[in-house]
Amino acid sequence: MRAARKHLPIAALIAPLIAPLAVAFLAGCATPPPASHKEARAAFERTNDPLEPTNRVFYKVNDALDTAILRPVAVAYTHVVPAPAREGVHNILGNLATPVTLANDMLQGKSRRAGTTFMRFLINTTLGGLGAVDVARRLGYPAHDADFGETMAIWGLPEGPFLFLPVFGPSDPRDALGQGVDLAGDPLGWFGIGTAVTVLDWSRAGIGGIDARSQVLGELGPIKRTALDPYATFRSLYRQHRRAEIAKVRADHGGTVPAWYPAPATH
Repeated sequence: MRAARKHLPIAALIAPLIAPLAVAFLAGCATPPPASHKEARAAFERTNDPLEPTNRVFYKVNDALDTAILRPVAVAYTHVVPAPAREGVHNILGNLATPVTLANDMLQGKSRRAGTTFMRFLINTTLGGLGAVDVARRLGYPAHDADFGETMAIWGLPEGPFLFLPVFGPSDPRDALGQGVDLAGDPLGWFGIGTAVTVLDWSRAGIGGIDARSQVLGELGPIKRTALDPYATFRSLYRQHRRAEIAKVRADHGGTVPAWYPAPATH
């Protein structure tokens, strides 16, 4: 197993970054207000961003990379590639991520969500051209996301302080660890070695990044232009989004039956 994972490019890239990033974060801690300033101290603790100076530096780096590279590529992608083809690419990427979603559904104790995920993978892989067409959604099996950060939240682990990671963007210790576990646990990275497999891995990561950025082209720009403090706005939006996702998982006790299946009569 260890030898089979040597070609994983993203995991291999993340590992050597951990130590220097930890040093950078520790060197850039914000100084909390004195206890005598109760309101300021309370605001500092509510924000839970003790690494804000370093986080803001990484935000500026990411914003520069996005402005210079990622956004122009995503814009070109939307102009050159027809919408149906982009939808097919998006669907295939989602189908490739299904094994990780299924594993997290089961780890969260959501057997019915896991059943829906399994049915989606089976239907879309066989009837949907390896996932290019979301046939399962049309049959009443809607898509949902699940990751190990959510799984640890369901288990009761706190999110910890806010982080803004280079390349990856807004996060927290729980989600950062979860992302690493999901990458290492992706079964597509367990098989094959060599240049061809490495190229495929990097291609999947690159296309996934372009696809993800193209999905929010109309959302990020207005925030950057209108927010008084875009960094603080993205921090707040990220936390709201993640907490809403986790709350949705906790509240999801739906069945695996298709949406068109008649509901049982209640008395």
